[in-house]
Amino acid sequence: MPSQFFGLNISYTGLTAANAGLNTVSNNISNVETEGYSRQSATQEANRALRTFTTYGCAGAGVDTIAIERLHDDFYDAKYWDNTEKLGEENIKAYYMKSMENYFTDDERTSGFNTTFDLMYNALEELAKNSGDSSVKAQFVNYAQSLCDYFNTLSNQLSELQKDINMEIKDTVSEINSIAEQLATLNKQINVIELTGVKANELRDKRILLIDQLSEYVSVEVKETPIIDTTNNYDTGANRYMVTIAGGQVLVDTNDYNTIECVQREVYETVNQSDCVGLYDLKWSTGTTFNLYSTMTGGKLQGLIELRDGNNTEFFNGTVSKVDTLNNEVEVTVSYDYLKDLDKCTLSSTGGKIALGTEVYYYSDWSYKLDGDVCTYTFKLDNTYGDCTLSNSRMNQEAKVGKSVDYQGIPYYQEQLNEFVRLFAKCFNKILVQPGSVDSYGNPGTILFAGNDPLGNQYDFDDYYTKGAGVCYSYDLDTTDDTPYYDSYYLLTASNFAINANIAHDPTKLATRTGLTDGDSKADIVEQLLALKTDATKLVSDSGKVGFRGGSSSEFLQALLSDVALNAQRSNSGKTYYTTMSNTIDNQRLSVSGVDSDEEAVSLVRYQNSYNLASKMIQTFTEIYDRLILQTGV
Repeated sequence: MPSQFFGLNISYTGLTAANAGLNTVSNNISNVETEGYSRQSATQEANRALRTFTTYGCAGAGVDTIAIERLHDDFYDAKYWDNTEKLGEENIKAYYMKSMENYFTDDERTSGFNTTFDLMYNALEELAKNSGDSSVKAQFVNYAQSLCDYFNTLSNQLSELQKDINMEIKDTVSEINSIAEQLATLNKQINVIELTGVKANELRDKRILLIDQLSEYVSVEVKETPIIDTTNNYDTGANRYMVTIAGGQVLVDTNDYNTIECVQREVYETVNQSDCVGLYDLKWSTGTTFNLYSTMTGGKLQGLIELRDGNNTEFFNGTVSKVDTLNNEVEVTVSYDYLKDLDKCTLSSTGGKIALGTEVYYYSDWSYKLDGDVCTYTFKLDNTYGDCTLSNSRMNQEAKVGKSVDYQGIPYYQEQLNEFVRLFAKCFNKILVQPGSVDSYGNPGTILFAGNDPLGNQYDFDDYYTKGAGVCYSYDLDTTDDTPYYDSYYLLTASNFAINANIAHDPTKLATRTGLTDGDSKADIVEQLLALKTDATKLVSDSGKVGFRGGSSSEFLQALLSDVALNAQRSNSGKTYYTTMSNTIDNQRLSVSGVDSDEEAVSLVRYQNSYNLASKMIQTFTEIYDRLILQTGV
C-alpha cells in the first residue's frame, strides 16, 4: 500500500515534467534563428503504477520525462542533399560559362571574331582592287595580324580560366577535407555522450549542418547503424556513422576519416595539347586513386572537373594493332572520324600517359599516318616513368589517352579554336603557294599564316605543301633518324597562331597573282582568298572533310557561340530549377524540424498551466499534511 506521502511524490513528478517541458520550449524559442537547429520535444510517459493490494488494484505513480528528442526526418535530409549537389554543380557551371560567353562576345562594345575577320576581308577586297599597292598590302597584313592576336588572346583567356578552375578544385578539396575532419570529431563526441543513454541533440544538428555543406561540393550518402555488443546482445547506444561521397568512396567512418590530395601533373603527364601545366589529379591519402571522372561525383567538384577537362567525349581511343618490344613502340589503329583528322588532334606535344588495356605507360613521342580510310598512331614509350614493361600481351588491347568527359569544357573549346586556325591557315596558305604564284619581286609565293615555336622561331610548313601531310612527330621535332618527317599543321594552335615573319617585315612578299609575266593588276590569288570566306567547299581537311563543322570560315563564331550559349542556358535553367526545388525541400524539412513561434507559444502556455496545477497540488497536499501531522491527534 502506498505511503501517506504518495500524492506529494506524484505532484512532484508533474512539477518536474512541466519544468522539463518549459525548459525545452525555452531552448526552442532561443534557437528560433539558429541555422540547422532541430526543434526538440520533451517525451513523457506515465510512471509504472504501484500495486496497492486493494480492491482498486493499482495506483498511478505520476509522470516521467524519458527523453528530450529532436523532431527530424532523415528522408528530407537525403532529398535535400541530392538536390544540393545538383545545384552546386549547376551554380559553378553557370558562373564559368558566363565568363566564356563574354570571351566570345562580338558587339558594338567588344570587337570579336566577326569584327576582326570582316576587317581583314575588307582589306583583302581593297587589295583585289589595288593588288600592286604596297600600302594596301601592308594594311591587309596588319588586319591579318589582328586576327592572329584575337585567337592568341582568346586561347590565353581560356588557359587562364582553366588555371582558375584548377585552383578552385584545390580549394574545394580542402573544404571537403576540413568537413571530413570535423565530422569525425563530432562522431566521437556524439558516441561518448550517447553511450550514457542520452541523445546528443545539438551535436547531431551540427553534424547534419556539415553534411548540408558537404553536399554542395560532392554527392553524399550517409548510413548510421547501431553498435551492438554481440556477446551480451546489448545495444551500446553508440552508432557507426559512415559518409561516402562521389559514388560510394568512403570519406568518414565514425572516428576515422580519409583526405583527398591534389597531385600536380608533370609536363610529361599532360593530357591535351592545349592544357595548362600543373593541372591537379586527385588521390586518397591512403594512396588509392580518386575516381576523378565518375559521373556520380556530383556537386561543385564535378562541375569544376567537367569545365576543366570536358572534351565532349572526344578523346583518343583505339586498338593496339602492333607491338614492337625491341623499339618499345605500339601502333594503335583508330576508327573515329575525329581521330583520323589531324586538324582535330589534341594529343600532347610534351608526352603523356597511355593506357593499354589495364596497364598504364608513358609515351614521349608519337606519329600519325592516314592511308586511305586506315588511320594509325605509333607511340614511342618511355621507360623512364612508370613501372609497366611492354609485352606482346598488349596486342588487340584497347588504347586510351585521357578520359571521356561528356561536357564541352575548356579542352573542347581549345580544340575548336585549334581546328579552325589549322584548317583556315592551311587552306589560305595553300592558295598563296600554289604553282605559279609570285610576289611583287617575282619570287614564288610563300605562306602568310605560321606558328611560333617555343624557341622563338616559326613553323613554316614548307614540307606540308611539297610532300603532303604524312607523318607528324609532335615531341622530337628535330628528329634526325631515317623516318620521314613532314610538317604538320598539328603544330599550329590558337595560342601560337602568327603571321609569317618575312611577310610581316615586308608585306610586298605577299603573293597576289599567278604568272611571272602578268602585271600587278592581275589578282587571281586574291579572288580565291576572298572566296574562302563564304564558300565552305574551299575549306577541306586532309581527311577530306569539307568546311568547319559544315560551314564556311565566316561562320566560325556562330558555331562556337551556339555551343557556349546553349551550355550557359542549360546551366542557368538548371540553377533556377534546383534553387526552386531546394527552397521547396527545405520548407518541407522545416515543417518537421523548424521552430514555429506560434506553436511554441501554445506549448509554453500548456506547460505553464501544467506547472501551476502541479504546484497547486503540492500546496494542497501541504495543507493536508499540516492538518494531519500538526492538528490531528493532539
